[in-house]
Amino acid sequence: MAAPSAARWDRFAHWSPLSARLGLLALLLLLIASAVVPLERPGGVQPNVTTRLDGKPVLGADEYDQDIALYEAAIRKVRSGQNYYDFIVPEHRLRDYPVRPGLSVRLPTLAYIEAGLDTLHLGVAASIALMLAAIWAWWRRFGEEPGVGRLQRVATAMAFVGASLMLNRHYYSLHELWAGMLLMLSFGLHRGPTNGQPGRWRAAFFVAALALFIREFSLPFVLLMGATALWRRQWREAAAWGVLVAAFVAFLAFHLSLVAPQVLPSDPHGPSWWAFRGLSGWLGNVAESSNLRLLPHWLAGPLVVLTTLGWAGWRTPAGVFGFIISIGYGLLFMIIGRWDNFYWGAMVAPMLTPGLAFAPRAIESLLRSARAA
Repeated sequence: MAAPSAARWDRFAHWSPLSARLGLLALLLLLIASAVVPLERPGGVQPNVTTRLDGKPVLGADEYDQDIALYEAAIRKVRSGQNYYDFIVPEHRLRDYPVRPGLSVRLPTLAYIEAGLDTLHLGVAASIALMLAAIWAWWRRFGEEPGVGRLQRVATAMAFVGASLMLNRHYYSLHELWAGMLLMLSFGLHRGPTNGQPGRWRAAFFVAALALFIREFSLPFVLLMGATALWRRQWREAAAWGVLVAAFVAFLAFHLSLVAPQVLPSDPHGPSWWAFRGLSGWLGNVAESSNLRLLPHWLAGPLVVLTTLGWAGWRTPAGVFGFIISIGYGLLFMIIGRWDNFYWGAMVAPMLTPGLAFAPRAIESLLRSARAA
């Protein structure tokens, strides 16, 4: 039985002793596994590459820096006045990058945004402003959500740990970095209806929309926002998210229609994204695309697990949403994405680190419930 004084927002304080013991056992096994599974490409494992007709590899040994070089080249050409679709497929081909499937060619949104920012010499200022906006939004949200209290400063500090990835100039051309930071801001800005008061979702909507049109991997976040609005019977908000999804599908189809005519029969098909890396895919993507990469492997993996535990134990709208996002993208990364696609984790890593602030309390509640008579 849960303690009579257990707060409603403390999920694990309401668990039965048996459930808590099973939960602790599962947590222990997961922590052990996360400390030993590889987070980086294991030695001797070759990247999954395709070859051209002449046998030359399409992807080189250092795919990640090649990605950055490709995106920076696109930004320079847009800034010089060239149309994105006039050069992007030949640019891929020149660099031995696949153009099949069409999704191998990134959406043009970020190239135009960054070209404009660079023209105005505002690139660094914009990245810092976005980082500070995300941290500020989460400071405000932590101050309004139940079950935070004195943890507000710690949780905001953990938000800074995630958001500070924006300070690394080397990553500025990565679509996942900007989209992930925008999703973090959207999450922090969103408010559901409380105490008969309508929710505040419009700012979060427009920020998430920009993220979606930068990187299609924002779609699960947007779909979850829409599903959450439906669950709360917020019909206007749910309709807005639905319209956004429809508009994006149309935009994506238009993008693919501009790429397809330029693809030649001799262009090789890119390596499959179906890699089924399991736990390594989830933990590796999140750890290696965040500041957790600076920690030893045996510590970084368990911290990703504890981040998810922190969200799970916090039974509030923010806690539930953060847990579903962590598990949802985690399952996605377990199934798709090669070792050289680890930077996909930047889509969610910045917004998930605040969960670490609530992990000690979650463990304490599990232990207390497990010992209950």
